[in-house]
Amino acid sequence: MLSERRLEVLRAIVQDYVGTEEPVGSKALTERHRLGVSPATVRNDMAVLEDEGYIAQPHTSAGRIPTDKGYRLFVDKLAGVKPLSTPERRAIQNFLDGAVDLDDVVGRTVRLLAQLTRQVAVVQYPSLTRSTVRHVELLALAPARLMLVLITDTGRVEQRLVDCQTPFGEASLADLRARLNSRVVGRRFTDVPPLVQDLPESFENEDRVTVRAVLDTLLETLVEEAEERLMIGGTANLTRFGHDFPLTIRPVLEALEEQVVLLKLLGEASESGMAVKIGHENAYEGLNSTSVVSVGYGSGGEAVAKLGVVGPTRMDYPGTMGAVRAVARYVGQILAES
Repeated sequence: MLSERRLEVLRAIVQDYVGTEEPVGSKALTERHRLGVSPATVRNDMAVLEDEGYIAQPHTSAGRIPTDKGYRLFVDKLAGVKPLSTPERRAIQNFLDGAVDLDDVVGRTVRLLAQLTRQVAVVQYPSLTRSTVRHVELLALAPARLMLVLITDTGRVEQRLVDCQTPFGEASLADLRARLNSRVVGRRFTDVPPLVQDLPESFENEDRVTVRAVLDTLLETLVEEAEERLMIGGTANLTRFGHDFPLTIRPVLEALEEQVVLLKLLGEASESGMAVKIGHENAYEGLNSTSVVSVGYGSGGEAVAKLGVVGPTRMDYPGTMGAVRAVARYVGQILAES
């Protein structure tokens, strides 16, 4: 266990290195921070921190920089989440309130996160498998052609065409719409298949083929949309941190193009708490020089997806964590009110 004083020295090193981008020496620490001890004592504390693997000497200069282990301790014990100012919170709300649909909400969220954190922003679309049905609409486009419109509690809208073997009357359509909604509204999509399995048997023989076609289309939609969708923005922000990556940012850019990699980085959306993965904690080798800050968002206190940012390990963790958490909270409110 490190002493409180050495923890304070580590905190000061992280703060100075993030702010100045320069390795930090003992003299600079005593000048910038009220540590209450001499430079010689600080040098001794830095030697212990280096021996323990929390800081490292990048070259022959007297300065030290935090390691992944040092950042981990900083995030876990030393860094509080920095709250956003009132103007920042108001700007977030005003920007997101103007969204007209789910795609617009996700697009605005990506742009907002990238601007607030100056990192790469990643936003996962709400998954149908974690969503509930708000409404199923059936519209007659022609005597033997219908449109199925599926609306989720997260504002997601899916439209599918259904071709019928025989004309389907308006009365039968209204009956099917009512019965279908009575069974599935408010239910999770994963619960829908058994709830509608016997529905065709409650219709007249001549209508059963069409009812089955509608149900087949609905269930196929669930399968098609099971694949997670992501939106990413702010990749150009990485160019500001070229010196933070040992060789080149190319492995980072290649990793960001892999949706499966990003989904694994964000983790399971059911985990609603803040997650911070630092450096080599990221399983994908191309992202070993980055950190990922992510959190779940959703309505009703349950996460339906995750959002977060990817940036160099030398990031403002308190500020980034505060921005990610605040944006997630506002997005959740918008979904709840949509």
